[in-house]
Amino acid sequence: MRTVPGATDHVVVIGAGLSGLSAALHLTGRGRSVTVVERHPFPGGRMGQSDIDGYRIDTGPTVLTMPDIIADAFAAVGASVADHLDLMPVEPAYRANFADGSALDVHADAAAMAAAIEDFAGPEQAGGYLRLRDWLAELYRLEFDGFIAANFTSPLSLLTPQLARLAAIGGFRGWERMVSRFVSDERVQRLFTFQALYAGVPPQRAMAAYAVIAYMDTVAGVYFPRGGMRAVPEAMAAVAATAGVKFRYGGCVTALERTGSRVTAVHAGDDRIACDAVILTTELPLTYELLGRSPRRLVKVRPAPSAVVAHVGVPAVGERLAHHNISFGGKWAGTFDEIIRDGVLMSDPSLLVTRPTAGDPSLAPPGRDLLYVLAPAPNLEVGMVDWDSIGQSYAREVVDVAIARLMPGLDAEVLDVVTPADWGRQGMIAGTPFALAHTFAQTGPFRPANMVRGVANAVLAGGSTVPGVGMPTALISGRLAADRITGVVEDPSGNRAIVSSGSR
Repeated sequence: MRTVPGATDHVVVIGAGLSGLSAALHLTGRGRSVTVVERHPFPGGRMGQSDIDGYRIDTGPTVLTMPDIIADAFAAVGASVADHLDLMPVEPAYRANFADGSALDVHADAAAMAAAIEDFAGPEQAGGYLRLRDWLAELYRLEFDGFIAANFTSPLSLLTPQLARLAAIGGFRGWERMVSRFVSDERVQRLFTFQALYAGVPPQRAMAAYAVIAYMDTVAGVYFPRGGMRAVPEAMAAVAATAGVKFRYGGCVTALERTGSRVTAVHAGDDRIACDAVILTTELPLTYELLGRSPRRLVKVRPAPSAVVAHVGVPAVGERLAHHNISFGGKWAGTFDEIIRDGVLMSDPSLLVTRPTAGDPSLAPPGRDLLYVLAPAPNLEVGMVDWDSIGQSYAREVVDVAIARLMPGLDAEVLDVVTPADWGRQGMIAGTPFALAHTFAQTGPFRPANMVRGVANAVLAGGSTVPGVGMPTALISGRLAADRITGVVEDPSGNRAIVSSGSR
């Protein structure tokens, strides 16, 4: 595996998102001196925060899976995640609402989920679910160490016995096709394929290997941190600071100073921070601008679809809403063509409605609930939408659809709206918070690498590089970046120090 040559005593990490915090913790645990530069006054990166009228809003991801990977980052400096985060299982993990008026709760427990599917669609579907669950677990087992949590030297790195076993169980067939082998009820299939949206590829065209995301959600389980999603980066930053990491908040990096092929200092405002190596978790366009070069690719990068997010305050709804709720429109299959191929708004929206106050009521004023309504949308590259003109009205329309389907008659106050244009103004490629789509040409060794030719001591981390988009993968990308600087560290038992046995 290629690593940074020469001295690596002091590493500057640009960005205090999950990948940057993960890298800082792993590097510190390996004896490096680390400085983290963050443009915002708080940690989190895409896992941002905003406080409006007594609501504590998380502006980034809402679904937390695979807590073992968070624990690995804490353990790198000898800390326990249990001492710093209160992670609560979310039960049910999701509540799915379908256009025909039916609903089905998703449980991580196998027996509970089989019973729910049997009541919903019959014993044959329940049996198929149990076989599907076993297949997802095997998929995850084959993929994690060899593909998700590994750096690649070249595409030839894929040629391992694990690749053959992955192919043998259908990992390179179609995601939707493989799921349909186990369950035939179209509604049940959706529960194990809708996650293709996270990968930025329609489930009909996505590789079955990406069904590992469904394993993370529906088998490993979903969690929520007391204090909201922001509690994760805040806890990671606090542990890192205690371990000796220096943080410089409110510092926007403007340039990298170079001597030959090495970055020798990072300029943030009036500060010059000397370094032996640098990790960039910045958005890909800014990353390549700072490095002064970009890799040559035979195929142009393809950004993932984007989203419109509305943060909404409502009177407390009690048990009418679960923590995570999916409202599927009747035109589910056509949704992907609309937002990915045609660049238009969904004609029959499918929505994710999250109620974080189900896990922590203190995130909203007394007697109120906070909702996060996400509507998939075309990114700015393919989109035909003037978001500055219609963004607010479309968000209101989406909220009204969600209320009519899930909580008829409820009075909703829209607190804040984020559109693809807003994501674009934050520097995100094509105005999408989901970075690059997980097409075959943007997977594993074909994804933008975490080292750039011609710059000896710069390493990339975050959703646009390996292994990809999502909370678990962002955390893993930070560890992979640390591996590029120090090499893979072994623990006394001879195992890789940072390999997790389970853990989006």
